[in-house]
Amino acid sequence: MISVEDWALIRRLVADGVPQRQVARDLGISRTTVAAAVASARPPQYRRRSQPTSFAPFEARVRALLAEHPDMPATVIAERVGWVGSITWFREHVRRLRPEHRPVDPADRLTWAAGDAAQCDLWFPPRRIPLEDGTTSLLPVLVIVAAHSRFITARMIPTRRTEDLLLGSWELIRQLGAVPRRLIWDNEPGIGQRGRLAQGVAAFAGTLATRVVQLRPYDPESKGIVERRNGWMETSFMPGRTFTSPTDFNTQLQDWLRTANARVVRTIKAAPVDLIEHDRSRMLPLPPIPLQLGWRERIRLGRDYYVRLAANDYSVDPTAIGRLVDVTADLERVRVRLDGRVIADHARAWARGATITDPAHVETAKLLRHQFQEPRPVPQGDDLTRDLGDYDRAFGIEGVA
Repeated sequence: MISVEDWALIRRLVADGVPQRQVARDLGISRTTVAAAVASARPPQYRRRSQPTSFAPFEARVRALLAEHPDMPATVIAERVGWVGSITWFREHVRRLRPEHRPVDPADRLTWAAGDAAQCDLWFPPRRIPLEDGTTSLLPVLVIVAAHSRFITARMIPTRRTEDLLLGSWELIRQLGAVPRRLIWDNEPGIGQRGRLAQGVAAFAGTLATRVVQLRPYDPESKGIVERRNGWMETSFMPGRTFTSPTDFNTQLQDWLRTANARVVRTIKAAPVDLIEHDRSRMLPLPPIPLQLGWRERIRLGRDYYVRLAANDYSVDPTAIGRLVDVTADLERVRVRLDGRVIADHARAWARGATITDPAHVETAKLLRHQFQEPRPVPQGDDLTRDLGDYDRAFGIEGVA
C-alpha cells in the first residue's frame, strides 16, 4: 500500500498532464497502483480485517442483561456471565453497548409564562471565603431566577439548613417584589426529598400562597435556566476577584448582578431588567404581614450561660440562668429574649465551632459568682433561747409534777 504522500503526488502529477506510465516508472510502482490512486477519492488507509475477540461469546448474554437492567455495573455483569479476563477491557465493551439499551428520554423545549415560576438552586463558588475566626470555607449561594424574564437574584448564606434556605428565599423574593406562583427546586435536603417537604417549608409556601415543586430525578431541563446562570457566574463573576468576608462577597455579587440583569439574553432577545416588570405584574403580591422565619428555640439557660446555634456558642446575660429563654436568629443577628426583653444580641458567626462572648456578660457572671461564694451574714440580736414553760403551756401540762 502506498503512503498518503505518494497518493497525493500521483494525483498531482497526473492532473498536471504526466502520463500514468511515466509516473509509475519514475516512482517505481506499478501502473495498476497509479490507476487505483487516480480513481480513489480518498487517501489510502490500512484497515485490519475484523476477527472475533474473546468478548464475542459473551456479548449476547451481556446485551440480555443490559436490556433488563441498563444501569447494572460492569463488575456485576462480568460476574453474572462468568468473565475471567481483563475487567478493564470488559468495561470498555460494556460502555460501548450500554447506550444502545438505555430507555429513550426526549427533552422538550419548555416555555415559561410571566409570573408562573422561579427556579431555585444552590451554587457553591469554587473559592474559599475568609471567615471571622481566620479560617476559610466553601459557602453556598442561594440563586433564584424568574423563569420568564430570566431576572437573577442571589445571596451567599451561612448554611444549607432549612432555616437559612427559607430566610434567603424570603430575602430574594422581596428583591423580586412579588411572589412567583411556583418555586421549582430539585431534591435539596433542606427543602425536601422524595416528595416530602422539610419541616417549615409547607408553612412558608402557604404564607406566600405559592407552591414548592420538587423535580423528579433525571429532569435537568426543568431547572436548566438557573443551572446555566450558575455556570455563568462561575465563569464571568468569579475570575479575577478576591473576597475578604461573606459580606464582601455579597456586596460584589449585588453590583455584578445589576450589570448581568441588564444584558440581553439570546434566547428571549431582551434584557431581564426590561421584562421583570411584566413578569412581576403576573406574580402574587407579597404577604401583608412579616413572616416568622429563621432559627427559633426555647431552652432553659444553664450555668454555662451560652446558647448554641449552628455549631457556634453565644453568651447570654447570666442573670437568666435557670430560666426559660427564647433564642432567635436570622442571617445577620442572633438574639436571646427573656419575657420579651432582649438579654443578648450578637452578630451571627459564619465560622463553625466559634465562641462569641459579650464582655458585659463576663463581668456580670464574675459578680454573681463572687456573691454566691461569700458566706451569708448571721442576723444580730436574734436570741434563739426559749423558755421551757412555753412547751408545757402549749401541750397543756402546766403545773404537773
